[in-house]
Amino acid sequence: MVTLRGADLHCLEDRLNAFLANSGDLPTDKSGSKNPERQGLYDPANEHDSCGVGFVVNFKGAKSHALVEQGLRILENLEHRGAVGADELAGDGSGILIQIPDRFFREETAKLGFELPPSGQYGVGMMFLPKDDALQETCEQFVEKFVKAEGQTVLGWRDVPVNSDGLGVTVKPTEPKIRQIFIGAGANVQDQDAFERKLFVIRKQIANGDRARHVDPGRDFFTPSMSSRTIV
Repeated sequence: MVTLRGADLHCLEDRLNAFLANSGDLPTDKSGSKNPERQGLYDPANEHDSCGVGFVVNFKGAKSHALVEQGLRILENLEHRGAVGADELAGDGSGILIQIPDRFFREETAKLGFELPPSGQYGVGMMFLPKDDALQETCEQFVEKFVKAEGQTVLGWRDVPVNSDGLGVTVKPTEPKIRQIFIGAGANVQDQDAFERKLFVIRKQIANGDRARHVDPGRDFFTPSMSSRTIV
């Protein structure tokens, strides 16, 4: 465990902001690496060759959109975040994991005509679905079957707005339809931890169920996240 004083927290936050601002033009050390110098909790000795992961947190636990913006900035600076072939706009994919944006989802679902229960009593499943209308409906029914079988409630679905301008020509034909399913906690869960376990079981059943009759599971049908706490 690392204990930091208030002044240390402000110093670390200043260094993080400076790192984010300058990470596009980092100095090169003797080995040719563009890693920044050792500072705060960061040590370049812990760097490894990989696609890259970034982590941003408010030490006081305060939620803010600024954290999301910083996370997106990190994502933009992770140049090697996926294997690239002949199509430079095609990669393995990337994303961010954030807390459930409760206020935002309440505004959005109100427009769709359904109301969310208190925070922690509903979960959100991020779904990649086929673009074919008939297959999409079949997959959604497949998902709802497991939700209901576990005693939970389907509150509604939401289309996720997307911007596909940055996708390469080899990617666009396989771009999924992205929707979110909102699931209310059932009477058979005692607390949020129990609800999380239910959502985990539902997600695993979706992944491992008899899907051969419905759609190719590796290409057109996937659940990046399903939780009452976080969303991918």
